[in-house]
Amino acid sequence: MSTHELFATRASRMKASEIRELLKLLDQPGIISFAGGIPDPALFPAEGFSAAFQAALGPNQQAQALQYSVSEGYVPLREWLIDHMGSIGVKCGLENILITSGSQQALDYLGKLYLSPGDTALVGWPTYLGALAAFNAYEPRFDRLSINGNRGAAEYAALAGEGAVKFAYLSPDFANPTGETVDLRGREALLDLTDQLNCAVIEDGAYQALRYDGDAIPPVLALELACKGSIEDCRTIYCGSFSKTLSPGLRVGWVVAAKPVISQMVLMKQAADLHSATINQMAIDQVARACFDTHIPMLRRVYGARRDAMLQALQDHMPDGVQWTKPEGGMFVWLTLPVGTNGAELLARALDTVKLAFVPGGAFFPDGSGSNTIRLSFSNSNEDTISEGIRRLGEVLRA
Repeated sequence: MSTHELFATRASRMKASEIRELLKLLDQPGIISFAGGIPDPALFPAEGFSAAFQAALGPNQQAQALQYSVSEGYVPLREWLIDHMGSIGVKCGLENILITSGSQQALDYLGKLYLSPGDTALVGWPTYLGALAAFNAYEPRFDRLSINGNRGAAEYAALAGEGAVKFAYLSPDFANPTGETVDLRGREALLDLTDQLNCAVIEDGAYQALRYDGDAIPPVLALELACKGSIEDCRTIYCGSFSKTLSPGLRVGWVVAAKPVISQMVLMKQAADLHSATINQMAIDQVARACFDTHIPMLRRVYGARRDAMLQALQDHMPDGVQWTKPEGGMFVWLTLPVGTNGAELLARALDTVKLAFVPGGAFFPDGSGSNTIRLSFSNSNEDTISEGIRRLGEVLRA
């Protein structure tokens, strides 16, 4: 028997990330890339991190920074997160917070925690590719989450078959890949639906801090908590991340949920990696305390200007029949191309003829549909580069 024949059945559901593969293109000369949804490294608080790591490796902290730590996470960072979550309407305690190695690890743990083979995960159509990859290993079926549609709990339950609907996953603020935001009414409708289905909500808050205009909307967990009075009675699980605000390379994220959920995830972390890197958590804690409240407004100004540049360039250069979202925050604009246009084929032509990269939209659909869609990221390009890149895209589309 060959080695691959020994693999578990779930291995056949694991696929390479198109986005991770496209990131390799960034090293090619002359490429304008709207592919990776990555922050601009020029905006990292590098001086703050330099000072934080020096302090962590100093005589007073190095023993702790270089040692094993508790699986739940560095206590001072979790204490900072209690205040941070409280500022967005989520009252929680230390035992409601787990530090993870990026929010991607949290999604993997939650898939493992909730999904048995054949269970149903409700997701957007399209939805975040990393969530599909994390959940897919646990052999679920995916159903389309239609918050403002006319589908009721009975229909979702009936289509689940022998399995059960275990959770609804969404990024309600400036979602990856569409950039769209779920309004207050939609969030309330989601809570009503999941209450009827007796299932959880996984709220991905990766972009929640990056709002450029419009009024902030309370997180789904904050709305549920306001209704139920205690986080211990809430089914919503909030996944946060410092990757889009402070640093993606340190891989520090967090989960806020009722204690039974956190307790089970702690057991998973003990089995997986014991704990997230202590020194990284210490550095994030120091930088967050020093500059988070001033750093975020700067990111909003810079990324907001880049979003505006992309929307204006699309208006100037797109041919008839192309539609796009107008996000209030985040890092992405989602394009729907004329029927018959194939995003993957368009990418190949764009790379070959005008040295332009983006992400074909089909990868974000659980059923592989959406071939006439593409995702553009504006976060890692200045305004001039954005304008030129969109001009090139218009040229390829017209050709």
